Amino acid sequence: MSSITTPFFFELPTKIEYGPGCLKTLPAHLAKLGGKKPIIITDKGIVGAGLLTKVTDLLDAAGVPYIVYDGTEPNPKDTNVRDGAAMAREFGADCLIALGGGSSIDCAKSVGVLMAHNADDIKKYEGKTAATEPLPLFITIPTTSGTGSELTFSSVITDTKSKYKMTVKSPYTAAAIAICDPELTLSVPASVTASTGVDALTHAIEAYTATCSEPISDAVALHAVRLISSSLRDAFNNGSDLEARSKMLMGSMLAGIAFSHSDVASVHCVAESLGGLYDLPHGTCNAIFLPYVMEYSSAYCLERYADIAKAMGLKFETVQEGARAAVEEVKRLCKDVKLPAFKELGVDKADFEKIAEMSAVNISTESNPRPMSKEDYMNVLNAAYDEVFRQ
Repeated sequence: MSSITTPFFFELPTKIEYGPGCLKTLPAHLAKLGGKKPIIITDKGIVGAGLLTKVTDLLDAAGVPYIVYDGTEPNPKDTNVRDGAAMAREFGADCLIALGGGSSIDCAKSVGVLMAHNADDIKKYEGKTAATEPLPLFITIPTTSGTGSELTFSSVITDTKSKYKMTVKSPYTAAAIAICDPELTLSVPASVTASTGVDALTHAIEAYTATCSEPISDAVALHAVRLISSSLRDAFNNGSDLEARSKMLMGSMLAGIAFSHSDVASVHCVAESLGGLYDLPHGTCNAIFLPYVMEYSSAYCLERYADIAKAMGLKFETVQEGARAAVEEVKRLCKDVKLPAFKELGVDKADFEKIAEMSAVNISTESNPRPMSKEDYMNVLNAAYDEVFRQ
């Protein structure tokens, strides 16, 4: 856990443009930074929702030529990255615009890595040190309040051959500018609002309780918990509530800053394993396992979980009561926004051992406040499958 006497560094190279209607600043940012031929990385859901035209109309009015790659899949694949980079080269793109949720933004980051390194295989750049060249001008425009990917230094890409989620992480992958307009999140369906919202809450909670947390990430993580826990139900129940949507987007952004300077932990390790094997929605997997991993880890970070309970506005007498209250509130929140149970995802119990094994070797396991072995992951998987908390 963080200590005021422990050395740390904090780097946030991305300029943030925030507020309702701020999307209109895109052409000015491109002009100022010399972006003349962008490739827009997005997905077909964004196109279908009419959000792409909000961007292309601005570019058309400014006389900026562009090309669109809309083939990004949920849990973006190495093949998506390859195809996007090939399209960028053929067009002669000199900059990237990522429009969408975490999948599109992560895909764009890795497309940028291939462009910067004149390469065609993203697997060569897995890890924290392999990407060594600055990306072309990169602008992120989030349309969901979940991943915080618009402000982080990493992208998670599925290796389609091994069904493994790899991480490409480097400060070079950070966006130059993140245009964060809450109005773009108003059309997000309730189910996506729920899964991405608890995904953002997971980022904040894991960042605050990770073994490598530090004071600045602690501060933004707790404020993210306050914003998300107080607004997710409203955003879920009334998608047109701009105040709630704005709080959710800011909470997601702060959570992204928090975990990119601390880490995620065992909730993400399970979610990434399930996403790799079953191509399941990342946010949903995080939401399902958050209370189970919190329960497992609780005794090792009682005071931190009590801080989280306080940030959620809960009342309690002791840190033990606070830690338990935090777990129970996460359970209530997941139920109120109608997230599915683990059994509903169609995961074969025969795969639990492989899922546990993949989770245990994930590099973020070491950041969990309580050590977790393969056997511990098996216990968490079985507890979630048996719906212990829902009984």
